[in-house]
Amino acid sequence: MEFLQELFHFLKTRKKFWLLPLIVLLLLLASLVALTSVSALAPFIYSIF
Repeated sequence: MEFLQELFHFLKTRKKFWLLPLIVLLLLLASLVALTSVSALAPFIYSIF
């Protein structure tokens, strides 16, 4: 949790708000990979791509 606080503080002080959508997108992709590795939904998600 401390890492996220430091990250948001960095974005706020350096005015790097354009990085926020990139971070969110990377988190979504990482969660998709994590879910497909252990889920029964993996074959359906792979067929989308």
